[in-house]
Amino acid sequence: MLAWGLAAALGLSGCAGAHAPTQAEAQAGEAPQAALVADGGTVPGAAAAGAASEPAAPVVPAYVAPTVPPAARQAVEDAYAAVQKRRWTDLDRLIPVAAADPVLGQYPRYWALQRNLQDRTSPVPNDAVRQFLHDNPDSYLNERIRADWILASVRAGDYAGALRIQPVADPSSAVQCSLLMARHMTGKHARATEVLDVFKPNSDCWELLDQAAADHVLSRKEWNGLLRDIMESSKTADINRLASVVFDDAAMVQFAALMKDPRKWLASRSKPRSTTDFELTALALSRLSRSDDRPEAAQYVQEHWAAIMPKADMQWVWGQFGLAAALNVETDAARWYRQSGFIPMTDYNHAWEVRAELRASPIQWDRVAAAIRKMSVAQADEPVWRYWYGRALAAQGNAQAARQYYESVAGDLGFYGQLAAEELGRTPRLPAAPAPLDPAWTAQARANAGLQRAVALFDLGWRREAVPEWNFALRGMSDPQLRGAAEFARAEHIYDRVVNTSLQTRQVVDFSQRFIAPFEGRVAEKARQIDLDPAWVYGLIRQESRFIMDARSWVGASGLMQLMPATAKYVARKIGMKDFHPGQVNDFDTNTVLGTNYMNMVLQGLGGSQLLATAGYNAGPGRPKRWRSQLQAPVEGAIFAETIPFTETRLYVKNVMSNTVWYSMLFSGKPDSLKARLGTVSPLDGTRTAQP
Repeated sequence: MLAWGLAAALGLSGCAGAHAPTQAEAQAGEAPQAALVADGGTVPGAAAAGAASEPAAPVVPAYVAPTVPPAARQAVEDAYAAVQKRRWTDLDRLIPVAAADPVLGQYPRYWALQRNLQDRTSPVPNDAVRQFLHDNPDSYLNERIRADWILASVRAGDYAGALRIQPVADPSSAVQCSLLMARHMTGKHARATEVLDVFKPNSDCWELLDQAAADHVLSRKEWNGLLRDIMESSKTADINRLASVVFDDAAMVQFAALMKDPRKWLASRSKPRSTTDFELTALALSRLSRSDDRPEAAQYVQEHWAAIMPKADMQWVWGQFGLAAALNVETDAARWYRQSGFIPMTDYNHAWEVRAELRASPIQWDRVAAAIRKMSVAQADEPVWRYWYGRALAAQGNAQAARQYYESVAGDLGFYGQLAAEELGRTPRLPAAPAPLDPAWTAQARANAGLQRAVALFDLGWRREAVPEWNFALRGMSDPQLRGAAEFARAEHIYDRVVNTSLQTRQVVDFSQRFIAPFEGRVAEKARQIDLDPAWVYGLIRQESRFIMDARSWVGASGLMQLMPATAKYVARKIGMKDFHPGQVNDFDTNTVLGTNYMNMVLQGLGGSQLLATAGYNAGPGRPKRWRSQLQAPVEGAIFAETIPFTETRLYVKNVMSNTVWYSMLFSGKPDSLKARLGTVSPLDGTRTAQP
């Protein structure tokens, strides 16, 4: 069953992508609501131009910055270094000195208390926590320490105590698992659906799962389903951990053998007889989907096991073959998915069934629609699938119903909202500019203690601490307060907070904040020097680093344009940049010269397609060539983008291309078409590339 729309319808290589589902793909593959905000938000109804009445501007006294004793701030910095080096005695010594810092003085005390709460060998310091909470009301550290206190209390077996702690506003999965464990252990027994809803592979959730197994909370069918779902992650440690809960010792021996060599294990087996035998066999057959020769493995499954195994088990196995083939952009993916029937799958797998149908040649739009109808109501209601369902309806001649689907997402300012608006025949245009912001709102933000703490942390370069402090301070703010906070961030040159803060407004869309273009045209100048589209460069930087000059990714990419060391060295050599050394990569001019030149190299190497070059910048230029070489026929750019097999790269490409259209209209004042920029991608023989 689909969501509400169906009823109406029927009457640069910088970061390696990931094949397995990630946090970025929380529902179906796209984490819809988070993605909407990250990409640009939505156009509110009548208030898009700021027409809604706003609260009166506040009267704010002249801001007087708190006096910070230099010795106290130095003690905070020294305490931070002590934590990094695990010098706990030094940390304890620095706490009283740091306390004199009126802005950051409580951080060393928090770090010490957090360490004690995480130490399972020590008693939970309840009195010290209560005192800290009393001394730091309504603060991010108050919220953070309560979360740690809940975890520590449950780990220590103080379940009643954990339930007495004031709840945190946005609990992590670990906290959710701990609280459910506490309820369960105090007589309010957990239901299977509750356990399955909160479970994520972390230590606190594993403890909940162990207890659920001991108390027989889940049925055998539910345990099997959970194991099947986690098998898709390819995370061996998590798979084995869950299998040890699902199976007894004898079955675990068999499970280990089938995981090591499923074909050999299957060859040694006779017809399964017990429930456990059938489940182990289904898991072994699913592992064959990862074979180097998938078609041969599928033929073996069909000839030797299809008639033996229950129909539902075989449908799940074929769904795994479809997923493995889709992630490798193979032509057989749709065929195998079609053998999966209507067996329930993970959101991740349902999303890939739709993508497999989109990549098939010719596209059978009725099958695209059928694949979307297999999804849960919540998943099918995501903008990405509403758009493609509308396209499927239009291709089948149901223009009126298709229009209803397009209308339902056309207010979104992200990738699919832009495409839907074009399908409706609307000329792309910028949202109307809101009324100027009264400076009093910015003054109010500057006086906000939480934002002050965040700015102080940003100034020290402690982004990991600064970002959650900033975000916590924004909670409950009105639109003018959020815009004021964004302007405060602009004044402090914290450009990522300008964008992310403005994206949270509900009635007013301020593109001067959401699509900020800092550095006074210096980036555009570098782009124009080599005939590169400045809008595309800004669209890419907004996604890469949010204009953070010293940004550094988990894989080692650096600077405004997130260059890998090897890439920076390669480009410097190609353009004749003499005396380049890796330490220069965060320098503004060096980073933008190298980054724009690398964008241009990738663009020229991929036939001038910004779509392909964007994918190449993120995943390496060789990958879009390979994905293109595996096409059976020309496809529209939106389909190519949607079927990129790396989650990170797929989201990245859609965000960059969406950003680019908005920047183009901001810079030129003229309409721009996302569909035209995406173009058409044709098959091409795979070729090697010298670019990193």
